[in-house]
Amino acid sequence: MSRHIVVKKTVVCLLLSSGRALSGCNLDDEDCRESRMHPDLPSVKKRMEYQSKIADEEASDYKKKQGKQFVREKLHTPANKKNAKNVIMFLGDGMGITTKKAARTLLGGEEQSLAFEKKTHTGLSRTYNVNKIVPEKKSTATAYLCGIKANSGTKKVSGYVDRSDCLQTRNVKKNVSSIAKWALDAGKSAGVVTTTRITHASPAGVYAQKKERNWENDSEVKSDCGAKKNVEDIAYQLIHGEVGSKKKVILGGGRREFVDTTLKKKGKRSDGRNLIEEFINQKKRNAYVENLEELNNLNITNVDRLLGLFQDNHMLYHLETDEQSNQPTLAEMTRKSKKILSRNEQGYFIFIEGGQKNHGHHDTYARLALDETLEFAKAIQLARELTEEADTKKMVTADHSHSFTYSGYANRGNDIFGPAPGKPSDGKPYMTLGYANGPSYDKFYDVEQHQRQDPTTIIKKKPRDEFPVTIPLASETKKSDDVAVFASGPWAHLFKKNYDQNTIPHMMAYASCLADGQIACSK
Repeated sequence: MSRHIVVKKTVVCLLLSSGRALSGCNLDDEDCRESRMHPDLPSVKKRMEYQSKIADEEASDYKKKQGKQFVREKLHTPANKKNAKNVIMFLGDGMGITTKKAARTLLGGEEQSLAFEKKTHTGLSRTYNVNKIVPEKKSTATAYLCGIKANSGTKKVSGYVDRSDCLQTRNVKKNVSSIAKWALDAGKSAGVVTTTRITHASPAGVYAQKKERNWENDSEVKSDCGAKKNVEDIAYQLIHGEVGSKKKVILGGGRREFVDTTLKKKGKRSDGRNLIEEFINQKKRNAYVENLEELNNLNITNVDRLLGLFQDNHMLYHLETDEQSNQPTLAEMTRKSKKILSRNEQGYFIFIEGGQKNHGHHDTYARLALDETLEFAKAIQLARELTEEADTKKMVTADHSHSFTYSGYANRGNDIFGPAPGKPSDGKPYMTLGYANGPSYDKFYDVEQHQRQDPTTIIKKKPRDEFPVTIPLASETKKSDDVAVFASGPWAHLFKKNYDQNTIPHMMAYASCLADGQIACSK
């Protein structure tokens, strides 16, 4: 006769608000386990310590009135079915819903709204790749700019092409075009703005066709494919390519990708070229700037095309800039871009990326990531002020999410970067914000003593504070959950519901009459 051995397991539980450690629960004790899932709420006295910034928020009538007002606004907001003369696509790199929520708290409280959350139609975008559940940003650019899904690490090519496939890289039958080209073909102007290198994964999707996201300069191409493959790198395509050479506005970082290492100390090229000089010499009315002062002083009446490269690598984090940095904000780049592009009576398409929040998350720099999210929102607010809802479609979304967490029953008014109330069973605080994985594991966990460090002794209110992670990795990873889409202007109501990410450019094209097939102009 077989014998059944019952193994009693325990689950790690949180402390009550009193600070006393909770004993473990047997797995078969459902009542005990459920009580631990919902720890005692703070006392009335404790709750009253939070003073709402909104008068009468605690009264039931306040939220009732708020809900009814929302319904009235929706009922009295007619669908805008005009043709979109202009399209502005804002891409919050790595701006998952958790990032957006935490940024609202940093802005001033959970009840706040970021600029792009106000008066918009909202949907959700599914971000997976052809061959990966968790997406990679270059291939997501193929989805939200070109309208198809692709393999991880590739851009503007079909799912038949694998990453770093040098043999297929010149097979034009496998290439796809972006909505920026559709706009150019329709007689509109086009631009690209980012806080990353202008040749980086997302912005390059606007103009470059490459099977490998890292081919930002010729040295990288030669390393993968050899010197005789005649494969054009991304920086070259921006200056001389079919789409890149027609861009009216190009603003971001990444000077190093355009200059030979023998011509500039931090240059990355090995072909002897200075692509910046080549851009300047293409036409007399081409202008090049390297800092905020030059950007502000530029007389656009004398300029047809503008190239601005403000750092050798990615642009500096906003929190780490000062007057001496002489670097424009995303909002300042947005303002100048709009002035130049608006001169075309046919309209324009522009891609504007807030890219540094993504890099902050990869390094578990939560402060930097959330501040970059607020800077991103400022640029969107400015764009709204400078444009008309009647003829300008503004669409805001993300390429992917991150393994960023926001948990622990924190009280209203708590510092978003501070510890959660109570303590785990090891008696040490834990933070409201954290990551499922990343490079800071050893900083917060003593691998020799097999115990956590007190995170409040490590996090010092510095911009580059790392936040705790669960799994040790060299870089924090992306996450595969759906990302939000916010749309305003003509045909914004199309962007409601849930859809694959590659649907986005088709909806933008419909509103602005940019592609073959069914478009708003044909109605």
